[in-house]
Amino acid sequence: MSPSSPLEQIEAIKCLKARYFRCMDSKDWQGLADCFTEDLVADFRAAPGMLSQGRDNYMAALREAVGDAPTVHHGHMPEIELTGADTARGIWAMDDIVELPGLSLRGWGHYHERYRRESGSWRICHIRLTRIRLLINGEEQPLTAG
Repeated sequence: MSPSSPLEQIEAIKCLKARYFRCMDSKDWQGLADCFTEDLVADFRAAPGMLSQGRDNYMAALREAVGDAPTVHHGHMPEIELTGADTARGIWAMDDIVELPGLSLRGWGHYHERYRRESGSWRICHIRLTRIRLLINGEEQPLTAG
């Protein structure tokens, strides 16, 4: 049963994002894929990272990049706005830690997202990450406008 009130819909989107973070860090790839629409656009170019079109392409690139590497992703202070009966957008403050061989990344920034409700479930259809601070191997990195 899909949430009916605006507050219930916003809470469902918050639960979606919580599941995204948990699945990312636990490497539950199927659970993570289920957080996205098939036509997902994932823009991590300012993170730095990739631009990916389509859920399957994004998931393949993400698994290749991160694999089983330890990661920690936290999201905070959601600003969620319902934009239609089955659409919404949101901004989340975030911080993350990614440890790869020879690469230690620690960052802070914001997820800018659009959501779409399909068959009663909210999913992320567009995700873009911008950074306000980024450390790679302990060194402060210059950032491009995001």
